[in-house]
Amino acid sequence: MRVGALATLVSLTVLSVSLRGQTELDARLQSIPWERYQGQAVRLLQEYLRIDTSNPPGNEQAAAEFFKRLFDEAGIPNTVYPYAPGRANIYALVKGDGTLRPLILLNHTDVVRTEPHLWRVPPFSGEIVNGEIYGRGAVDMKDEGLIHAMVLLIAARERLPLKRDLIFLATADEEVGGTGSAWMIENHPELLRGTEYLITEGGSNLVDPLDGTVYGIGVAEKAPFWIRLVAKGRGGHGSMPIPDSAPNRLIRALQRVVNWQTPIRLLPGVEQFFHEVARLQPEARARKFRNIPAALKDPAFLKSLVEDEKYNYMLRDTVSLSILKGSAQTNVIPETASAEFDVRLLPGSDPQEFLNALRKIVADDKIEIQPINRYRAPSSSPAETTLYRNIKASVLKYNPRALVAPTLNSGYTESQMYRPLGIHCYGFAPVEITPEIDASQHAANERIPVEQVRRGVKLLYEIVARTVNEP
Repeated sequence: MRVGALATLVSLTVLSVSLRGQTELDARLQSIPWERYQGQAVRLLQEYLRIDTSNPPGNEQAAAEFFKRLFDEAGIPNTVYPYAPGRANIYALVKGDGTLRPLILLNHTDVVRTEPHLWRVPPFSGEIVNGEIYGRGAVDMKDEGLIHAMVLLIAARERLPLKRDLIFLATADEEVGGTGSAWMIENHPELLRGTEYLITEGGSNLVDPLDGTVYGIGVAEKAPFWIRLVAKGRGGHGSMPIPDSAPNRLIRALQRVVNWQTPIRLLPGVEQFFHEVARLQPEARARKFRNIPAALKDPAFLKSLVEDEKYNYMLRDTVSLSILKGSAQTNVIPETASAEFDVRLLPGSDPQEFLNALRKIVADDKIEIQPINRYRAPSSSPAETTLYRNIKASVLKYNPRALVAPTLNSGYTESQMYRPLGIHCYGFAPVEITPEIDASQHAANERIPVEQVRRGVKLLYEIVARTVNEP
């Protein structure tokens, strides 16, 4: 047999085996009693939302014990890792045959604090009102954590064949210090080593009445690089103005900083995002989006783009003034005045170079510039992997009119802690929500539609089932 014919035969054989595997998996997916599992997911989410893990103080051990009960009942090996009073992570594992590298489903169990008097129903009631489940964490991110757990429960009960280990990891303290993930990475790197993929929060799937549903798959995040400016000068009585006082020096510098237009930089993933969302734009603007590198050279277009908050942050390092401190008394000119900025750096930005540029903008050697948070370099993951393709294909199967695009998140996610381990990390939530519901994160009346929880279980399970069986 000639080499060409042999190669063709081998290719056809591999294709045949692959198609047969897909057919078998499709049959398994269709045979699952989805109604039962979806109903269970809704009930369990209500129970999970009733566990108050407001951070601070956290009390995440109660959430870890909740998941431990579920996994114990299903016979899924799991371990709770307490690391501080009331604080704990939980790790659970459904073993694969090891021919492919593991997949982690990562979620955090803590939630931000709340003001109950602003809510329609108690924030830890898990109450269903007009088809929506209310509770702190319903969107960020107890809904996704519960769906992650359901994926493992279904995989174990339905005896899903796996070529990858399927890992559930729920961590404490994401909302404040990130100590849960940091502790796992430092103390149990063997549980994470060799992992290929990780799914966590960071995606955004918004239903727009005009544009349809846009699925943003988080492939990168900007890194927080918080800065404090401290001005010092002669203090005195407020009745005797001091032109060179600390507050005056600070205000003059702040004016320069808030007017600072940091350089434009186009990342490959952001370029792909603009190309994908072009079809949602009027034709003249769509042409610009489809060739965004050239369009950014047009001053008028660039001005219109950066004046839009949802695009500006993707194209530059951003600087937001957030805190001002001076005297505690109106009639006292203080010797010290300070301000704090929430700075977010793009992947590839050098924090030292940013500081050097900021010093030139401040232009005052009597003002001290202090970095005030632990800086973690921003990172990204490719949009050409098996997992990314499976997310996109499954989303379009469930919603053929959806637009799926890689996104750069304005905020921080724990993906930045796991990418340095060689893991491809993606922000993806298997639910579709309106901008109104999305805005309830960290606000009053946080809620998630019941039908989205039910749909999310099936969607994420299909994505995971395909990914744990495909190279």
